[in-house]
Amino acid sequence: MNKWFVTILLLIALTIVSGCFYPGERRAENRLAYPDQLQSVEQAVNQFQADTGVLPIKNFDETTPTFQRYVIDFNQLIPRYLQQPPGTAFENGGVFQYVLVNVEEAPEVKVLDLTSINQVQQYQQRINQYINQHTYLPIAETIDVGLFKLEHEALGYREEPLIRSPYFDTMLPLLYSGDGVIIDYRIDLNLALQQFDHSFDKGQDLRQILVENFPIVPVRSVPYTLDELGEPTYNVRLK
Repeated sequence: MNKWFVTILLLIALTIVSGCFYPGERRAENRLAYPDQLQSVEQAVNQFQADTGVLPIKNFDETTPTFQRYVIDFNQLIPRYLQQPPGTAFENGGVFQYVLVNVEEAPEVKVLDLTSINQVQQYQQRINQYINQHTYLPIAETIDVGLFKLEHEALGYREEPLIRSPYFDTMLPLLYSGDGVIIDYRIDLNLALQQFDHSFDKGQDLRQILVENFPIVPVRSVPYTLDELGEPTYNVRLK
């Protein structure tokens, strides 16, 4: 086979493969939540609030998940408070959405990992297709009230789909709730409870330990509380 033809085929293959990445993944510097970028955005948010009395956030409603409610609206900060969004921000080619937590007392800037959300959406699409064809869910196990583990083989997966954790060197399973696909953070919560000091009261949401100790907030998840043995357990009734 002509060597130039082989070269052209290789170039085409590389182009196709590189195009399969989620937007922004080809820029490695945009896959990390840098402390200096978080700090600069937080300073801009604080100055904006001091000047206007409100926070520079996008609109949300009561159905918006807890940690996705206060998404920063960079249009309100640029150009007076920031020259441009950080390179890690989705608005500037990154894979993070910048959000606020602790808004009632002292707003803190954190980020949402959009790559995880993208993977959840892909799994949700498989489920939607299955429901359209069969009118029911391929339930493998009932985990809790309104919380299920699905048969991944029925959905066309050879192995159980997992998501890489943004917190530890772990792979996290996906479950299905009344609100759709969620990420199961129990593995990470167990590790965080062992690693960090805490004093959770009965009924408190354990996800807060991830928010307090990492720059990334948990997405597409349900609340967790401590069970009688002091282990993380699902608490879908907690809002």
